[in-house]
Amino acid sequence: MLRRGLAYVPQGRIVFPQMTVLENLEMGAYTERDPRRVAAALDQVYGLFPILAERRRQAAGTMSGGEQQMVAIARALMTAPRLILLDEPSLGLSPKFVTLIFEKLVEMREAGYTLMLVEQNATRALAIADRGYVLELGRNRVRGRAALCSRTPRSSASTWAG
Repeated sequence: MLRRGLAYVPQGRIVFPQMTVLENLEMGAYTERDPRRVAAALDQVYGLFPILAERRRQAAGTMSGGEQQMVAIARALMTAPRLILLDEPSLGLSPKFVTLIFEKLVEMREAGYTLMLVEQNATRALAIADRGYVLELGRNRVRGRAALCSRTPRSSASTWAG
């Protein structure tokens, strides 16, 4: 799937905890054989997440939850995917890191990445989306342009994917 342009960022900030940030990122590029392309991808993710460049030799498992989420997202970017699937990117993060992660998602979108995310924070997700699907109790309650979905009243149990 990686070679076809699909990348996945799973729920729960999945990193290789004993490996360094750099090693985690290199794992994201394991299908890439050209060292120049790997170096270019590293430059790109370090540009998006400068703290990862500073901490590239730090064990990923010793980082905060928000920093680990940055590693997981950056790892997905290492193959220059056409579509990035993100499952609950803000789950369990402090408000500071929720804001930072959503800012980075906007930067990724502006850089030309196509993002598809499932997110409990429907208001935040719809604010950066083109299209939205609001689910309630497993049923599609609202769908369409995100701006219209965000104006539709929802319960706090709603989940957004789009």
